[in-house]
Amino acid sequence: MMTHGLRKVAAIDGRGRILVIEEPMPHPNAGQVLIEVKASMISPGSELGGVKRRRENPTDAGPRTFGYSNAGVVIDRGHGCEDIALGTRVACMGGGYAQHATHACVPRNMAIAIPPGVSDAAASSIHLVGTALHAIRRAELQLGEHVAVVGLGVVGQFVCQWARLAGGRVMAIDRLDLRLDAAAAAGAHQTVNATEQDPVELGPAFTRGYGFDAGVIAFGGDGTEAFKMLLGMMKQAPDTHTMGRIVIVGSARIEQLFAAGAGNVDVRSAARTGPGYHDEAWEHGADYPPVFMQWTTKRNLEECLLFMASGGLNVDAVITHRASLAEAPQVCDILIEQPETALGVVLMP
Repeated sequence: MMTHGLRKVAAIDGRGRILVIEEPMPHPNAGQVLIEVKASMISPGSELGGVKRRRENPTDAGPRTFGYSNAGVVIDRGHGCEDIALGTRVACMGGGYAQHATHACVPRNMAIAIPPGVSDAAASSIHLVGTALHAIRRAELQLGEHVAVVGLGVVGQFVCQWARLAGGRVMAIDRLDLRLDAAAAAGAHQTVNATEQDPVELGPAFTRGYGFDAGVIAFGGDGTEAFKMLLGMMKQAPDTHTMGRIVIVGSARIEQLFAAGAGNVDVRSAARTGPGYHDEAWEHGADYPPVFMQWTTKRNLEECLLFMASGGLNVDAVITHRASLAEAPQVCDILIEQPETALGVVLMP
């Protein structure tokens, strides 16, 4: 199927302006599908986190397209994708691929068929949900363990949900009531506004005196205070050494004395959505031996969609705004200037 004409796509320029521009319709290369986008979800931190700095220190840089999580319908295929039927609904991820646009070309291993019963809006969260799932895999939670999640942006919300689904007891921590309410609606066992209560003081009652087994930092910027707080919440050995696992899924910077200064806590970085992402050959159809590499990005994404279909994962609890692609400048400004009023924002071209 040949496609011609122009597509519309959201972009950010050097002055920090959010624009919707037109550019030539992309054509799928080998190992790619072209989709007509039905929905895309904005990631406020990674996509919009630097906009204020651009507005304060503007340059003449031209518009740069953005977005990395969307859902749509396959309307064309490149070589090697003949087995993917036209009209297939797919959830797509990947920077430079799954953009906020009317059309997008996506490598086949990052375009996953959407099961019945999953809406376009829910499926458009796929990259963010997959990032959270990989963080929980890195945490290696066991049934009944206690986990504290600090930072309840979109990824933090899904970290809370995956932790609960993994059998953990979840304390969700933030400073914004909207985010705390969303976490509670999706099943977090306790929510804590850190400006009003001290999570460290609440920990013993929540964990029945056992202490937390794991913590997750799910925000960017200076994470030192959050890290020290989590250290104070972890379980302790009789010799007073702190134990447990702290996973960092946000792009946080942490200044901390380790060894004796942090006890025997395992500090783990959780990057991306699992093995495969940014391996160009894998993205476009190659695979790793499943016996050695079980939880690839593709399999993680499949699991995300299956949990959405079963009702175990509640994406609707995270969505606060739905808007057209033309309204991207307005809704992005809400996320940038009024983060207390918005969380999950879905664009629907």
